[in-house]
Amino acid sequence: MIYLDHAASTPLRPAARDAWIAATAEVGNASSVHGSGQAARRVLEDAREEVAARLDCQPIEVVFTGGGTESINLALKGLWWARPGNTGAIVLPDGEHHATLDTAAWLATQGAVVRPVGLDAVGRIAPASFAEAMGSDAEAAALATALVVNNEVGTVQDAAALAAAAAVARVPLHLDAVGAVAHVPVSFAGWRGDARGASGLVALSLSGHKFGAPVGTGALVVSRHAALAPLLHGGGQQRGLRSGTPDVAGAVALAAALAEASDELASEGARLRALADRLIAGIRAAIPAAELLGDPVGRVPGNVHVLFPGAAGESMLFLLDQAGISVSIGSACQAGVAEPSHVVLALGRDERAARSVLRMTLGVTSTDADVDAVLAALPEAYARASGSRTADRS
Repeated sequence: MIYLDHAASTPLRPAARDAWIAATAEVGNASSVHGSGQAARRVLEDAREEVAARLDCQPIEVVFTGGGTESINLALKGLWWARPGNTGAIVLPDGEHHATLDTAAWLATQGAVVRPVGLDAVGRIAPASFAEAMGSDAEAAALATALVVNNEVGTVQDAAALAAAAAVARVPLHLDAVGAVAHVPVSFAGWRGDARGASGLVALSLSGHKFGAPVGTGALVVSRHAALAPLLHGGGQQRGLRSGTPDVAGAVALAAALAEASDELASEGARLRALADRLIAGIRAAIPAAELLGDPVGRVPGNVHVLFPGAAGESMLFLLDQAGISVSIGSACQAGVAEPSHVVLALGRDERAARSVLRMTLGVTSTDADVDAVLAALPEAYARASGSRTADRS
């Protein structure tokens, strides 16, 4: 099987697996005061320090969670609930991940007003538009959120500019870095800059299985100055922001995967970019009508998101799967029915285009042979899918 869906989940790194197994051999609850408990606590805090060093934040600011979705929910709901009176707007760019979109939609049922920000044709958020949506001091938004890397088309945002705009507007900002951490440089302190207090960049989310840690691991970086209400109560662990017995083994595995991925960031990024460039060139040569979506230069390494005019992405996915190649249509599937990509729609494309895309994402297991196999299988898959006329469905 050729796996080209690393943006969905990438294989567990041996270093993370070994660290997890070693940690599970130790007995002790990190919240206990006896010797075994304190030994577990030291292991947990060592992992927290490693994660903090890799994300350029303080260890106390790292809150371990069960993954990206929990981190995003904690950030958005926590910021909203901590706001006096629970009033105001949530600044929400188009094309965000469903973990953010659905959380904001739920908060809208609780009184929040969602204030959208459009994307340009390559999926970029204009900092000026972002700043305008946050408003002035008199009518400032309650909070703002944005992806660092668009999870479908791979466009990398100017995180520092978005954070600076939030600081000027005195609005707390959450950055969804799930698709960015260990793939592009991330600096919580650097992006926060000289912001003071509970505004500007105050929260940053990540998910372990995106860079080789176990599924079910993640973290939320929360500024020491942020006012954040917890989702869970009952023990007051992790600054009271995430109560419950700490998952020491998960934290250790997350730290090990993040350390290894961070050390390889430059070399692996260059390797994946070269593979992606070869894949893109091959697609263009074999299928001239195909169009790369997202920023052609400012994109995460390894992301190849392509519009295949006249062909249903869902059909191409199944045809490639039959050929032993795993890719994604880059859109949400609910109840077995593929929806048009909301990200492609946000780029200004029509629904037919939004149903005619494939996302191919390379990762640690990807090779030149994988690229060759995909390029060999794509023309026939495209020919068959474009003849199916399923792309014309409304």
